[in-house]
Amino acid sequence: MRPVRTAFAGALLSALALAGCGQSPAPTTAASSAGAATPAPSAKGFPATVEAGNGSVTITARPERIVSLSPTATETLFAVGAGPQVVAVDDQSNHPAEAPRTDLSGFKPNAEAIIAQKPDLVVLATDTDGIVAKLGKVGVPVLLEPAAAELDEAYDQITDLGAATGNQAKAEEVVAGMKKKIEEVVAAAPKDKKLTYYHELDTTPYSVTSTTFVGQVYALFGLTNIADKAPDLAGGYPKLSAEFVAQADPDLIFLADTKCCGQSGETLAKRPGWSKLSAVTGDRVIALDDDVASRWGPRVADLAQQVGEAVSKAASE
Repeated sequence: MRPVRTAFAGALLSALALAGCGQSPAPTTAASSAGAATPAPSAKGFPATVEAGNGSVTITARPERIVSLSPTATETLFAVGAGPQVVAVDDQSNHPAEAPRTDLSGFKPNAEAIIAQKPDLVVLATDTDGIVAKLGKVGVPVLLEPAAAELDEAYDQITDLGAATGNQAKAEEVVAGMKKKIEEVVAAAPKDKKLTYYHELDTTPYSVTSTTFVGQVYALFGLTNIADKAPDLAGGYPKLSAEFVAQADPDLIFLADTKCCGQSGETLAKRPGWSKLSAVTGDRVIALDDDVASRWGPRVADLAQQVGEAVSKAASE
């Protein structure tokens, strides 16, 4: 989610707060107007009811004009085979390349602009400015799929989107493939060495703790997160100091700010006090794809693979 990394951290924090609020709004349906009778199923699997962040949502017919205002949801929709049903995605949805990217914003959603796309389903990650209610007033069905806090939630969202779009079987196939790949890379990675790591969100530098979704991926490999000892954990996204990182001297450094901020092992070496860090001198700075490292969709398995490869390399030295 680009271009401002601190904006990503803030938006993700908001999404996590929504996910954990525990509210259960009244069920939402896909009826075109209040009081309208539920139509007969238009395709196998419909009506379909999904438990989303905005409660129990019933999709009465297979959606053919989907608008996604969540980069993670966009990746998922295309992965489960709903790509042909997607008519518009937000300005941050850059994967896959064929996604119909527009100037719609997930950070500042505009109800009128969304409605102009004539959607029969809108997928969001955050309920900014009460956008869910605004769309509901005009009969637009909405699925709120907040940032996942753990892998099982990521898997659930994929199956949710599969069920909501008439692609249940493909969604289950995607989840099964993710689980298999992650299990294999975790099993192959050595865990006898107690390696420490630092995950960088941006050059501020903001990081993540083990309580976050990304942090839990690292935990699968038995890694110790230096950010867990930050003075202010800031809801899982602490702002660290250069001195804090230098003193912790992590064995591995994972950079999730390579695309947005051009960071690399070479740029880290130029930071005051970082040139002698073990990860820098030992060539254990791992450049991640910013987007893969910040989204909780199907490419989480790719992130896990990259972490596993880094752990195996470090453990063999």
